[in-house]
Amino acid sequence: MNARVAPINFFCGFRLSIRGKIDIFAGYYLNKMNNTELKERNSAVIRFSGDSGDGMQLAGTLFSDTSALKGNGISTFPDYPAEIRAPQGTVAGVSGFQVHFGAHRILHPGDACDVLVAMNPAALKANRNKIKKSATIIIDGGSITEENLKRAQFETLDPIAELGLGEYNIAVPDITAMTQAALADSGLDRKSIIKCKNMFALGICFYLFDRPEEHTANFLRSKFAKKNPAVAEANVKALRAGYDYAANTHLFADRYDVAPAPLEKGVYRSISGNVATAWGFCAASEKSGRPLFCGSYPITPATVILEELAKRKDLGVKTVQAEDEIAGICTAIGAAYAGNMAVTTTSGPGLSLKSEALGLAVMAELPLVVVDVQRGGPSTGLPTKPEQSDLMQALYGRNGECPLAVVAASSPADCFHYAFSAAKIAMEHVTPVILLTDGFIANGSEAWKIPSMSDYPAIVPPVAESAPEGGYMPYARNGKLVRSWAFPGKAGLEHRIGGLEKHSLRGTISHDPENHKLMVRTRAEKVARIADDIPLQEVFGDKEGDLLVVGWGGTRGHLRAAVESLQAAGRRVSHAQFNYINPLPKNTAEVFGGFRRIVVCELNDGQFASYLRQQFREFEFLSFGKVEGQPFTVAELQEKFYSLLD
Repeated sequence: MNARVAPINFFCGFRLSIRGKIDIFAGYYLNKMNNTELKERNSAVIRFSGDSGDGMQLAGTLFSDTSALKGNGISTFPDYPAEIRAPQGTVAGVSGFQVHFGAHRILHPGDACDVLVAMNPAALKANRNKIKKSATIIIDGGSITEENLKRAQFETLDPIAELGLGEYNIAVPDITAMTQAALADSGLDRKSIIKCKNMFALGICFYLFDRPEEHTANFLRSKFAKKNPAVAEANVKALRAGYDYAANTHLFADRYDVAPAPLEKGVYRSISGNVATAWGFCAASEKSGRPLFCGSYPITPATVILEELAKRKDLGVKTVQAEDEIAGICTAIGAAYAGNMAVTTTSGPGLSLKSEALGLAVMAELPLVVVDVQRGGPSTGLPTKPEQSDLMQALYGRNGECPLAVVAASSPADCFHYAFSAAKIAMEHVTPVILLTDGFIANGSEAWKIPSMSDYPAIVPPVAESAPEGGYMPYARNGKLVRSWAFPGKAGLEHRIGGLEKHSLRGTISHDPENHKLMVRTRAEKVARIADDIPLQEVFGDKEGDLLVVGWGGTRGHLRAAVESLQAAGRRVSHAQFNYINPLPKNTAEVFGGFRRIVVCELNDGQFASYLRQQFREFEFLSFGKVEGQPFTVAELQEKFYSLLD
C-alpha cells in the first residue's frame, strides 16, 4: 500500500469572463494531515464520455484491457452516438464507454457509474442520470466555454448547479491546456496534440484506481510504431502527465484498489463479441476440415466480424466485401455449394435483404451461417443501439414454409462458443443457421478464458465421397433426415440444385403436389431433429419456485444479477436463459412446469414471449420488454420481479 499526505478537496464554480471563456474558481480546505492507504473496493464502474472525436472508445478499451490484465472481471458497454457525425459539442454527438470491473466475475457493465469522465458540457448533460449519488465527476475545465454550453443547450453558465451536481465529488482540471503544455516540445501540430487529451484523462483514472501504465504505453507504441512514432510517444507522455498531475496535486480524497478476481486457472484476454464470433468460426473451420469463406457487406454493428476474418489469411480464411447484402449472401451460398464453411454477416435491414437468398439456401439444403448483429429498428432506426427485435424475422422472415435453425449468444465471450455451435449445426445437418447477437454484446467485451481446441468436439459433415451402387441420390437422407453434401467436380456425384422444388430423392425439378408436401414436412422435421444434438435447457437456481425469469441472447448478465439479488433476499426465483431458439431444447416444457409464474424479459415488445405462447399453450407467459436502444438495468428488473412476486 502507498502512504501519502491527505489531499486538498476542491469545490468549484464558474463565471463568464469578458472574452467569453468560463473561468473556474476554486475554494478549498485542507483535511487533517495524516497517512492514508489505498482503499479496497469489490468493484467499480467508470464511464468515459465526450464528443465523437475525443477518443473515448479507445480510452475505455485501454482501461478495460488493463483491468483484465490485472486479473479483474470486466464487462464493458461502448455507447456510440446514432448519427455518423452529429454537430460537435451537442448532446446527440456524445460517445461513451462504460467499464465495470471487479474482484469477482462481472455479469454486466453496471446501471450507473462511480466515476464519470466528461470531456465537454454535453457529455456531462447526457450522463446526468447515469451517475451514482456518491460518484466522482472529472470534467475537462478547458471545454467549459460559453459556446460549448450553448451547444449543449445549457440555460445558465453554471452547468454544475443547473444539473444539481453540487453534492458530488467534482474535479475540473483543464485537461486540454495541460495536455498542450505537456506536449509543447513534441513537434506535433496543435490539432494532433489536443487529440492526446484522452490519454491525459486516462492517466488520471489510472492513478485513481492504481492501474499500471505499461500495457497502454506498449499498445500505443505498437499501434503507431510504423506510421508515426512521434504520435505514439506523445500519447504515452500525455498518459504519464495525467497520472503525475493527479498524484502531485492530490486530486482525489481517496484512491482505490480493486483486487484480481478468483478466476479459474488459465490464460485470459479481453475480447469483444464480434471478435469472438470471428474466432469461433475459425475454430469450427479447423475442426471440420472445411475452408472458411465469408461474403458480407459492411453494416453497423456487424462489420468488425468481416474485418477480423479478413486478417486471418494465415488460417486460409477467404473473405469478400460484396457490393450489397444480396451479393454477400449469394457468394456465401456459392461457397457452401463448393464445399466451404460459409458465413455471411449483417444487421437488421440487411437480414431483410438476404431473406430471398436464405430461402434458396433452405430449399437447396446447403450449410450456411448468417450472423445477425441486431440493432434498433425498423429501417435504419438506431444503428448504433442494441435491440432484440429481429427474432420474428429470423424465425419466419421468408416466403413459404421455410424453417431453419436459430441460435443466440448471451455474452461477448459466449459468441465464440455459439459461433462454433452454429457452424457445427449448419455443416452436420446441412442447413442454414441464423446466429443472433446484438450491438450490446458484439461491441462489449469481457474477460475470456482462451480455450484449448482439444476441448471442442470434431465437426463431421456428411460429405459424399463417392456414388453408391445405383447412382448418387442428392436428397437421400440419413436417420437425422440430413442429405449428403456433395461438391462439384467429383465424378459420379453430379446433381441438380436450385430454388425450384425437387424430387425427394433424385433432386430433379418436381411440381408434384404429394412430393412438395413430403419435402416441406421433411425439411421442417430435419430442423426439429436438431434438438437431439443440442444440450438440455439449464436453470439457474431451484427447478421449482414462485417465479421463473426467462431471457434469451444478450440479456443474460443483467437478468442473472437481478435474480441473484432476489435469491439472496430469500425469494424463490430462478433464471433460464435460452440460446437455442429453433428448435428449443427438448426439456423446455419440463422447465416451465416447475414455476407458478413465468416472465419473459427481452429488448423488444414481446417477440420471444409470443413465440413461446405458440409452442406451449398450456403455460401463461408474462412479458417484460424494453425498446429504448439501451440494455436493461438491474434496478428496473428487480423492481419488476418484486412486483410480480408481491
